[in-house]
Amino acid sequence: MARLLTLLLAALMIFSASGRAMAVEVRAAVLRIDYPRLLPVSRYDLRAPDLGFAGAMLADEDNNTTGSFLGNTYDTTTVAVPPEEADAALEEILADGRRLIVVMAEREDLLRLTRRAGEEGALVLNATAPDTVLRSGACRSNLLHIAPSDQMTTDAVAQFAIWKKWDRWFLISGSNPADLSLAESYRRSANKFGARIVDERTIEDTGGARRTDTGHAMVQRQLPLDTQGASRHDVVIAADATDYFARYLSYNLWDPRPVMGSGGLRPVTFHGAHEAWGATQYQTRFEELTRRYVQPADYNVWLALRVIGEAVTRASTADPMEIKAYALSDKFELAAFKGQKVTFRDWNGQLRQPILLYDGMITVSVSPQDGFLHQVSSLDTLGLDRPESQCTAFN
Repeated sequence: MARLLTLLLAALMIFSASGRAMAVEVRAAVLRIDYPRLLPVSRYDLRAPDLGFAGAMLADEDNNTTGSFLGNTYDTTTVAVPPEEADAALEEILADGRRLIVVMAEREDLLRLTRRAGEEGALVLNATAPDTVLRSGACRSNLLHIAPSDQMTTDAVAQFAIWKKWDRWFLISGSNPADLSLAESYRRSANKFGARIVDERTIEDTGGARRTDTGHAMVQRQLPLDTQGASRHDVVIAADATDYFARYLSYNLWDPRPVMGSGGLRPVTFHGAHEAWGATQYQTRFEELTRRYVQPADYNVWLALRVIGEAVTRASTADPMEIKAYALSDKFELAAFKGQKVTFRDWNGQLRQPILLYDGMITVSVSPQDGFLHQVSSLDTLGLDRPESQCTAFN
């Protein structure tokens, strides 16, 4: 009830301020590419069949609550396809007249789909790809980023480690390209905030099953040996973007140390136990709708569609480029259950947002941490600041 009253009050204020309201029909789409993947280390991380789509359902409910009062309507279609069918799926979305598209895809697919969507005047919102280069040299003028970049999440971890005075890092990375890229992001974060990487190890991904009857026994014997003899350190930083070893690090190290990064204390956009800043009502509504806990991708898709809803409500338009212009303007802000309003960086299309540090049960902390200051916004201490980004598409 409180949520409904808040949305209706906001609608009344907008209607009163403008003196009139033009009904807008908003037709969006969520395109999810389902890549072949091994099972995760933990059953808690099994992929929900409606991953992302559940967030879209909740966003449509929220947007239509306000929209119904103003005469606006929101309709979002959801499509899940394997990689080889992604282009055809996008063509069907565009043929259906939908020009606001949330995409859940890896970097190269996202860039290709964004380029094609741009030919039709469509706006794409990235819900999952974390590659920092997408916010820099590979940015696109019709691509906004809801998902935080790798640099944002590694900076979030680094700030907490520095705040705790854990400035001597033992960096352990995987051997896959995504793992190595994440490790490089942690190196940049260490340099940015004054941490020292005193030792590094790489754990080779040899393939095979990640969950076996004897897996924990083998890990218990092998990991202490793999981490033996490391230089004196305060914390272990895990760079395991492909999820095959980091969850095993806690309690299996040679030296007893906290683990942060891809295992132990992890940086996430949202999680099912987060309750601060009014998030309990978000969690309750999501669980009533889906009968499961929210996952970060659900939240990202919900947030992407709420960005659209807020821009439509305030600017009274469903035109993709006008929505983009409003979202990038100083007028845009959106409540996101994270303690402060989220806004966009107008130089690369990245959504500024706090990052939750999650231990698997609770929110331990939230970055940016106290004391990390910025001349514009403390949120800009996370990820690429304006001078660091090579993006020119938004000039």
